[in-house]
Amino acid sequence: MIDKESKYMTMGLANTTLDVLNPSRSVIVDMIMVQFIASFITMLMLLVFKGDEMGSQTASYLLIGLFASLLMITGIFSRINK
Repeated sequence: MIDKESKYMTMGLANTTLDVLNPSRSVIVDMIMVQFIASFITMLMLLVFKGDEMGSQTASYLLIGLFASLLMITGIFSRINK
């Protein structure tokens, strides 16, 4: 029989464990947002560092992708903050 006076875990650790294992929002949404942020940063760095070596068509595609990923980031961020 378990003695009620002995505690296996402090209340702070128990609350922290519950917060980590039971998040209030979806982790999948956060992972998707991280992917869009990574694509935004990658395309931005390509344009900044290799933009003078690219053709105009490739640079245009990167600008379209940059704009689309920025729109996706703002859409996801607005849904997270609701």
